[in-house]
Amino acid sequence: MKILITGANGLLGQKLVVLLAGNTEVEIVATSRGKNRNVYTLPSYTYRSLDITQPEQVTQVIGEEKPDVIIHTAAMTNVDEAEEKQDACWLMNVEAVKYLIHAAEANNSFFVHLSTDFIFSGDRPLLREGDHAKPINFYGKSKLKAEELVRQSNLEYAIARTALVYGITPHMSRSNIILWVKNSLENGKPISVVNDQYRTPTLAEDLATGCFLIAKQKAKGIYHISGKEVLTPYQMAMQVVEFFGLDASLITQTDSRSLQQKAMRPPETGFVIDKAIDELGYKPHSFREGIKVLSNQIEALESQHLN
Repeated sequence: MKILITGANGLLGQKLVVLLAGNTEVEIVATSRGKNRNVYTLPSYTYRSLDITQPEQVTQVIGEEKPDVIIHTAAMTNVDEAEEKQDACWLMNVEAVKYLIHAAEANNSFFVHLSTDFIFSGDRPLLREGDHAKPINFYGKSKLKAEELVRQSNLEYAIARTALVYGITPHMSRSNIILWVKNSLENGKPISVVNDQYRTPTLAEDLATGCFLIAKQKAKGIYHISGKEVLTPYQMAMQVVEFFGLDASLITQTDSRSLQQKAMRPPETGFVIDKAIDELGYKPHSFREGIKVLSNQIEALESQHLN
């Protein structure tokens, strides 16, 4: 099976490459804008530079590679940036999906599209795949539109929705709640953490595994691929404090309004993941187990820097 990954330089993309590179049944074509940023020593795979906002490049690369499966992870995911730069967001999150769909249809590729909990308004918890979507920020609107394009296409497809992905890779472009809390408190920096948003935080390795389970089985439809615990960021922060033995007095609880973010966030988007568990055999880590995974990876990276 040949799998082409878009956004291979991102967190999920890198985790997918690491997961699949040792699988002799899979041929990987990793694509992303610019040079390959995956620094791990891995069994051979193909890397191709691809700007998915350029339709000619999309047609050429997918036409030449003819993948059995495309896992589309590339997107503008910074919610506040998407609110400020709506044209750029629409180009990346919607127009580029049109180009990928066209190329996938021409090559009869199974299409796995990554989506988000932010397509929901957040007015109710424990969301299932068939629940009504009503985004409250531009990022969510762009991702919902992309879902609609995929569903209206002639493709065999799956949509994998996820929530609050966390993980670590070398040369990360963005942080996550575990690293933010750990680094701030270790440096004696007080932080305010919101206690009125509810999410199902997702370990990046779990999301990569969920995507591969879909691709391997060519499982059609919509799947919620996340962690299984519904937690507030404050509850997550306190688990980080407990795991690393940090000073909890440096943390202050606050609400979302105090942050004055450019884009609104849905209050509650916890996922029900029973469908992924039952149909795919998906088995996510607990959040505490996820912290342990990151802790081990941090130690490994620090060890490499010392040697």
